[in-house]
Amino acid sequence: MKTSPLHEKHLALNAKMADFGGWLMPIEYPGAGVLAEHAAVRERVGLFDVSHLGKASVIGPGALEFLNRSLTNDLTKIEDGSAQYTLLCTPDGGVVDDLIAYRNSDTDFFLVPNASNTSDVVKVLQEAAPTEIAITNLHSDYAVLAIQGPLAPAVLAKLGVVTDIDYMAFTHVSISGADVIVCRTGYTGELGFELLPKVEDASRVWDAIVDAITPMGGLVCGLGARDTLRTEMGYPLHGHELSLEITPVEASASWAVGWKKESFIGSQILKAQREQGASRKSFALKSLDRGIPRAGMAVKNLNGDVVGEVTSGTFSPTLKHGIGLALLHSNIELGQTLVIDVRGRDSQCEVVKLPFVTSHVR
Repeated sequence: MKTSPLHEKHLALNAKMADFGGWLMPIEYPGAGVLAEHAAVRERVGLFDVSHLGKASVIGPGALEFLNRSLTNDLTKIEDGSAQYTLLCTPDGGVVDDLIAYRNSDTDFFLVPNASNTSDVVKVLQEAAPTEIAITNLHSDYAVLAIQGPLAPAVLAKLGVVTDIDYMAFTHVSISGADVIVCRTGYTGELGFELLPKVEDASRVWDAIVDAITPMGGLVCGLGARDTLRTEMGYPLHGHELSLEITPVEASASWAVGWKKESFIGSQILKAQREQGASRKSFALKSLDRGIPRAGMAVKNLNGDVVGEVTSGTFSPTLKHGIGLALLHSNIELGQTLVIDVRGRDSQCEVVKLPFVTSHVR
C-alpha cells in the first residue's frame, strides 16, 4: 500500500489510518474526530493531506486540441492560469475518472485525477496521444494539501501568499522557501485552496500551515470529514456517483460536458442519451426519521417497488440528520417521499435539491 509523503506526520498525531484508493491515509485524528473536524471546516478552517490524488502532465504542440478531443468539458472556455473540472469517458459513455485540468498554456496542462484511477487515465491518454505530445505520470512527484474554510485566505496571508485569485484559478507561490502551485479549489463547499508542493518540500509546507491554523482554532482533518463535507454539497465520488457503469448524464453531471464540441471520447453515446433521456438519474435524499442512508441500500417508492439504490450516504454533521445521493428511476420527482431499506427497516426520506448545505466556494 502506498503512503503519503506526510505519512510520518499522521502517525505522530496518532491518526486513524485506512486504505483509500490503495493509499494508507488518515481518516480522523484523536481528540477531535470527524464531527469536530467537519465543524472546523464549516466554521473556521481545516487542513487535509490529499496527496493520494493523482498528478500527470500533458505537454506538447496540440495539447489543447488533443485534450479537448479526449475530455468531456471544453478547455477552450478557460484561460491560461485557470483550472476546470472535467471527465474522461469510455467510448460507451462510462466514466474512467473525473479530474481537474490545470491550463498552463495551450501546450502545457497539469491533471489531477483520483488516486486509484491515475494509471488508467494516463494509459488512455498515452494510447491516444500523437507522438509529439508527452503524457507523464507524476503521481509520486507532488503532495497535495487542502486548506478549506472561511479562514483559508487568512491562513495563506499569514504565510505571505496573496489570495485574490478567482475561483478555479491558480498561481505559483513560495511558502517556506518551497515552490508551490496554489489553486482556489476544494471538495468541501467552503472557500478554500489546494496546494501542490514537490514531495521533498511537503513536510515543511505542512508544518508552516499547521503553525498558521492552530491559533485560529483550525484543525488537521482526515478523509472522514472530507467525505461528510463533500456529501453535504452533493459532489460526486468516483466509484459511487460516477463509474464505468454510470455516465455523466445519469450522474447529473451534464454541466461538466461541453455539449457544443464536435466530439470527445464517448460523445456519440452521451449526446444520444441526453437527447433521448436517461432511464436513471442521480437524486439527493434527506432522511425524515432517524435512518441514515448508506451506499448500496435499496430505495423504494411508497408502493414498495424498488426504484434504485443509494450511492453515497452519511449523517450530516451540519443538518443533524441523514442525507444521501441515490441513482434512481428518472421519473422520480422533487418533494417525493421514498423509502430506504436500512438493514431491513424502512426509513422514509424526501427527494430534495442540492446542495444540502449552502456553498461558499465563491
